[in-house]
Amino acid sequence: MVRRNDQRRAALVDAAIEVLAGEGARGLTFRAVDKEAAVPAGTASNYFASRDDLLTQAGARVYERLQPDEATIARLESADRDRETYVGLMRELVDRVAAFRTGYLALLELRLEATRRPALRKVLTERVRADVDANVAYHESSGLPGDTMAVKLLMLTLNWLIVEQLTLPDVFSAAEREQLVRAAVERIVAAE
Repeated sequence: MVRRNDQRRAALVDAAIEVLAGEGARGLTFRAVDKEAAVPAGTASNYFASRDDLLTQAGARVYERLQPDEATIARLESADRDRETYVGLMRELVDRVAAFRTGYLALLELRLEATRRPALRKVLTERVRADVDANVAYHESSGLPGDTMAVKLLMLTLNWLIVEQLTLPDVFSAAEREQLVRAAVERIVAAE
């Protein structure tokens, strides 16, 4: 029987994210999650039907935790609708995602694992597609410059910049990353 204490479940999923980031997908076991969460042995197996269930929920949780907070959303809604605002928005996005280092690294592990697990691939594909669609919809309603293709190109470009920053942080300095974000927006988003 799978248990329903939502706070405990969230703590176990967060522990799974930490294990994925630190040990990789092969290191993700119920025992490792129990240890990371500092709960009695056997706890994770009471909350998740299978390891696949845990992997899937970890992927969903990363996306939950990467969402901007309400204050950020309110600030963006009142900002100007020009390329300079767009640069700031993309810089903030890169910083927010990079600040959740273990979450993004866990997501990379999940993507690799999804190449071998059709059920996980299906869930991640749906989640990433929903994320793309949500970003496009936000952009279209925001009045920011650029089109749907620009949004998708920026997502792809900045995702790799984040990977670089989290996995090989000395490839680009902070100043170079700033220049790259600005150049990506200026070159991908057509001037109005």
